[in-house]
Amino acid sequence: MRSYSIDRVRNIGIMAHIDAGKTTTTERILFYTGITYKIGEVDEGTAVMDWMAQEQERGITITSAATTCFWKNHQINIIDTPGHVDFTVEVERSLRVLDGAIVILCGVGGVEAQSETVWRQADRYRVPRIIYINKMDRIGVDPEKAIQEMEERLSAKPLVIQIPLGREDSFRGVIDLVEMREIDWGEDLLGTKFETCEISAEYREEAHTKRSRMLETLSDMDDELMEKYLDETEISADDIKRVIRKGTKTLQFFPVLFGASFKNKGVHSLLDAVTDYLPSPVDIPPAQGHHPRTFDIEIRKASDEEPFSALVFKIMNDPYAGTLSFFRVYSGKTKVGASVYNATKEEEERVSRLLEMFSNKRKEIKEVHAGDIAALGAMKNLSTGDTLCIRNHPIVFEPPVFPEPVVNAYIEPRSRTEHVKMGEVLGKLTREDPTFKVKQNPMTGQTLVYGMGELHLDILMDRMEREFGVRAKLGKPQVAYKETITESAEGEGKHSRQTGGRGQYGHCKIHIDPLEEGEGFEFSDQIKGGAIPDEFVPSVEDGIREAMEVGIVAGFPLTGVKATLLDGSFHEVDSTPIAFKIAGSLAFKDAASKASPTLLEPIMSLVVLSPDEYLGDIVSDIRARRGKIEEMDMRGGSRVLKATVPLAKMFGYATTLRTLTQGRGVFSMEYYQYEPTPPAVMEEIVARIEGRIPATR
Repeated sequence: MRSYSIDRVRNIGIMAHIDAGKTTTTERILFYTGITYKIGEVDEGTAVMDWMAQEQERGITITSAATTCFWKNHQINIIDTPGHVDFTVEVERSLRVLDGAIVILCGVGGVEAQSETVWRQADRYRVPRIIYINKMDRIGVDPEKAIQEMEERLSAKPLVIQIPLGREDSFRGVIDLVEMREIDWGEDLLGTKFETCEISAEYREEAHTKRSRMLETLSDMDDELMEKYLDETEISADDIKRVIRKGTKTLQFFPVLFGASFKNKGVHSLLDAVTDYLPSPVDIPPAQGHHPRTFDIEIRKASDEEPFSALVFKIMNDPYAGTLSFFRVYSGKTKVGASVYNATKEEEERVSRLLEMFSNKRKEIKEVHAGDIAALGAMKNLSTGDTLCIRNHPIVFEPPVFPEPVVNAYIEPRSRTEHVKMGEVLGKLTREDPTFKVKQNPMTGQTLVYGMGELHLDILMDRMEREFGVRAKLGKPQVAYKETITESAEGEGKHSRQTGGRGQYGHCKIHIDPLEEGEGFEFSDQIKGGAIPDEFVPSVEDGIREAMEVGIVAGFPLTGVKATLLDGSFHEVDSTPIAFKIAGSLAFKDAASKASPTLLEPIMSLVVLSPDEYLGDIVSDIRARRGKIEEMDMRGGSRVLKATVPLAKMFGYATTLRTLTQGRGVFSMEYYQYEPTPPAVMEEIVARIEGRIPATR
């Protein structure tokens, strides 16, 4: 049986820029809800949610951790996500299955680079959010600036429902504009004791002014509340909460709260806001997918009475429990011993273990219901994005979309005996992390690993040694270039070989066009009159795909191509699938060489925060790196500079910036898009690959 009815369940994520206080806030939530008896600290490496050795050593969140807590007769399932851009995959897949989120902004830094990124990700999945402005105790805190930046940079409509009581060293609590009361934590170090009282005289006028402003916004949302507001009759707190909840669910506005999590102030109000304003599974639109065979739209309501359906959003290797598959139940229920149908892979498996997760700890459970987030144990064939359902009522949900990796490096085991084991471990890591990819260089046979950045690959190599006992050598990270075509062209490929017995014969003509988005590959068959039998057409497509893997210009994968099979010929006896595969590859190489192929390089979005006196040196350095300055702004006495810069020029930038600013500058960088490489740069890259000029990093 359910512990709580589905309308009392909240599935939320905690997201923010790096170092805004996500994990610190989550640790307080766990303490105040009674899940932990001691507050864990990130700086001390004792945070419950940062359980990985690498997280504790570096003081950053690397993997999203799920846990469950309980507050005022509500069940809150929390996913704490990383802030570092190299691990943005964790935010993406978590948002896909969440009903609401807490976005934490630093009261000093305001809306920072990664704040914008996670906000856009949440917009993509239409996730309702509440804003928590943290670090109100820090010197230089400016919550009004943070609210203004929300409007300007995030195009969001903030709804301020609290007033901070003091700031910096004097911050002691908040005024709740809904209940019209003061909540004062005073000097209590643990934050467990706080005083609720009437609003003091010095804040009374400001509170009434801001409450009127809040009611004015809310009255536009609800006729009943507007009537009371215009008639100047008393509006109850319950009425206000009802309308705030309504506007939050529909993304009309985003409630704003204040706190200082490290000083244990403001977290109780934040928990109240989660239960009062963020939606339950029944408040969001029903989950929509399609039938795996007919492709008709299928709907699943958040109810235990509906057929079972769930989405696998994360795979994790647990040293004790083996492979764990985290999933979100959208409808129905299932239990240990029942069969579930993987509609994505058209396989059926029996549920042997169901686990409720508390960070890296787990509790065996017998059953899961609609709205639950849990993990499956001992399910070997599941992947991120798989849909689980029952065979009689199949459905496939849209999986999360992940960014392409932008750096690569060669990897090799330190000893020959570890070669096979290294391959197995890399396979486990790619299942776990969709932004980590492994490929063989077709020219040299070496193993290439692809990731989102230097830190991403460094962490994965560290995990290989610690968790799996495989020591590997990683080469210098290099830019993951791509190739594309810029014009349309036709090509012909013929493979004919006679060896005394049965020969090999395949012949085809293709037309290629660049795709507008510059991404992916499309294949179209326009053969007429049976020039090529249907059974050989897939072989032509396979040959084209294989040729795209090794590129035309410099051996990088080719993307953004539409290939159309126009004509060809075959031999009754000698034609084989392998012959047409080779012919397809030859035809594509012929066409691509005529289609003005070019290199694409990853461009990064760079944000630098530095004292004003170093601005000239920073700008000169960015321009020397082929960067384009997009925007310059002032923030709290410091200069904020935004630019787009090729990734190839950004290796080692942290050291350069420290030198330019005497250690006072900080930066953040994230993937922006792939763009064509300038001709001179492309020539230099090709010359380096061909060995005509010495290789440099």
